[in-house]
Amino acid sequence: MAGFIARRIAKGIVVLLAIVVLNFFLIRLAPGDPALVMAGEAGAGDEAFIAQLREKFALDQPLPSQLGAYLRSMAGLDLGYSVRQQMPVATLIGERLPATLLLTGSAFAISLSLGVLLGALAARRSGTLADTAITGVALLFYATPLFWVSLMAILLFSVRLDWLPSFGFETVGAGYTGLSRALDIAHHLVLPAMTLGLFFMAVYVRMTRSSMLEVSRLDFVKTARAKGLTEGVIQRRHILRNALLPVVTLAGLQAGTLVGGAVLTETVFAWPGIGRLMYEALLQRDYNLLLGVFVISSAMVLVFNLVTDVVYRAVDPRIEVA
Repeated sequence: MAGFIARRIAKGIVVLLAIVVLNFFLIRLAPGDPALVMAGEAGAGDEAFIAQLREKFALDQPLPSQLGAYLRSMAGLDLGYSVRQQMPVATLIGERLPATLLLTGSAFAISLSLGVLLGALAARRSGTLADTAITGVALLFYATPLFWVSLMAILLFSVRLDWLPSFGFETVGAGYTGLSRALDIAHHLVLPAMTLGLFFMAVYVRMTRSSMLEVSRLDFVKTARAKGLTEGVIQRRHILRNALLPVVTLAGLQAGTLVGGAVLTETVFAWPGIGRLMYEALLQRDYNLLLGVFVISSAMVLVFNLVTDVVYRAVDPRIEVA
């Protein structure tokens, strides 16, 4: 297992390097010039000032030279300097990353737990009204745009019912500490986490249902019924456990995409995470900050994929590490 993890980490570093190079050139090919944006905000648009800005932030260098300098700094675990925020990129991401991990982790737990639970219930009640209702609701959440669900949730639970806050990470100026602050953050987390989680839950419902129905037709399930085992034991120990492997595969792939979905959710709910930071960096043409967020997001996806491969072994001991 240790050798397998070491090889996967080595391959992950190569993949991450390729992603960095590709994103570096894609960002530079995008329209817009950071020097022009900064000069416009400063109220000075003369060529001399723009040339001075380009020279100051090495934007006048050839792209291969800029790439080489960035790779050397990244090798020293330095993600560069944000020309707009006037702070190191690593510091900016470090301040925002916990909020994103809290949001995506909560949404992932909600989507996976509800998806498996409802999918198992739909499979056990296959062909009944409960099965139709569960799959219908799941498809509804999956087909509805995420931003529309977010706005409707704000209108219903914040504006109309006044149950939950509509935006922010915590109550500004409240001065909460300890448990009071944790509960306040949890109160603000409910809407964005549920909105993001319900969208991905629909996929797990469909996957769990179809996988359980497929496993239920296999011979070992018929043998378990012939031995006189109760239906609950058969569903939990034999059908569900064997049906979880494709769900784990999908969960590992989608864990990384939650960060992408968080960009929209964090923008709508003003959640101070790296998704919103990436959106702001894109508008400001902050190349180093944008590339730094891409690097961290890509690294998170690679880590999730590695964890998924390790979880395979726990879910199905028949799988060998190779």
